[in-house]
Order: sequence, then structure tokens, then C-alpha cells
Amino acid sequence: MKDYYYFLGISHDASEEDIKKSYRKLSLKYHPDKNENDDFFADRFKEIQEAYETLSDKSRRYTYDQNLESHQKSFRYNIPPSIKTFTANKIHAKKGEEVIINWQTQNADVVKVLPFGLEKPYGERVFKITEFKDGKFQILLHATNSLLHKTAVQGITITEVFENSTEKFKEKAEELFKSQPRTVANRRGQPKIVRIIAGILLLILAIYFLVKSFNH
Repeated sequence: MKDYYYFLGISHDASEEDIKKSYRKLSLKYHPDKNENDDFFADRFKEIQEAYETLSDKSRRYTYDQNLESHQKSFRYNIPPSIKTFTANKIHAKKGEEVIINWQTQNADVVKVLPFGLEKPYGERVFKITEFKDGKFQILLHATNSLLHKTAVQGITITEVFENSTEKFKEKAEELFKSQPRTVANRRGQPKIVRIIAGILLLILAIYFLVKSFNH
């Protein structure tokens, strides 16, 4: 059973004003029009709307609270949550490459896969890594038993793979010889290699004159 209070980030005794404030804030954040019609944001937006429509109506909220309480009693809440499986089809990937993750949890009523958000207790997600941080992309699975206030966490780290070392070297070499944008310090837009050589020559001349001055 979905926990609407968790979706809105509010306590179970939240006031009507608290519900409205949270809904306004989250609906702006997850609105599909502001997130290039991303399916993930669209799904979260629907859940937020669903939660608000239920909790903002007194009679519907009362019925929902009764059902939630009944669900929690029938659920095995005295057993800590656990992660049965959490796998990725690859742990080395190139930027923009498709990755598939699968997970299955037990005795958890709130499940999050970060950086994506709330998910079902078990499932699969297909995504593309657009950015790596220091050559790594981390995915975390949080399985929470909200009654026991216990969470099981497991992570997967995917490391960035380049095409090959030759191409990487070629890209760096091309960058050195490529004309640069004109700036105050580089009025002619000279390639990096020219400025590096000029710097080395100036350093050699400075050392030469320094040594020469000491000999006199």
C-alpha cells in the first residue's frame, strides 16, 4: 500500500496547511513540463497528485488512514527489512551507455533507488549514465521498515570506460593543437601547445640569465 504521507514528505498528523504547502512545493519540482517530459518525473508527479487528492479530503483521508493502519498491522513489521538482490548488468560503462538494474527487497514498505527516487519493493530500471563523478556513478538501494525505523542499504558502483587509450591520447593531442578562443591573455587564440612551448622557452631563458648573473 502506498504511503501518501511519505510521498509528500509530511508526518501522519500533518495539518491541512502542511499538506497544501508540501504539495505546492513538490508539484513545481516534479512537474513534467519542467523536466522535459521525463517518465520518472511524470510518475512522481502523478503520485504526488494522488497523495494530495486523498489527504486533502477529510473523509477520504480518514478512510485511507484506517486502511493504512490495517495494512501495517497485517504486514510483518516486526521483521527488519532486507535486500534479497540488487544487481546491474554491467559495472563498467561508457558515458551515454544503457545500464539495467534489478532489485528485490523483503519486509520493506518504503523503497528508494538513488538517484532516481521511490520505487516498488522489487523491479527493474533501464537508464543511461550522462555524467560520471571522478570516473564513477553510484546507485544506492534503500529498503526501509518505517514502523521499526530500520533501513537496509546496498550500493552498486559503475566505473567509466573510455573507448580506448589510443583514442583518449588522440583527443588530448588534438586539444593541444586546436586553436583556442580569443581572450585578453590570448589575443590571437593560439593553441595550447604554442603557449606551453613559449612558457618553456621563457623558463629556459630565465634560468640561463640567472646562472649567468651568478657567474659574474
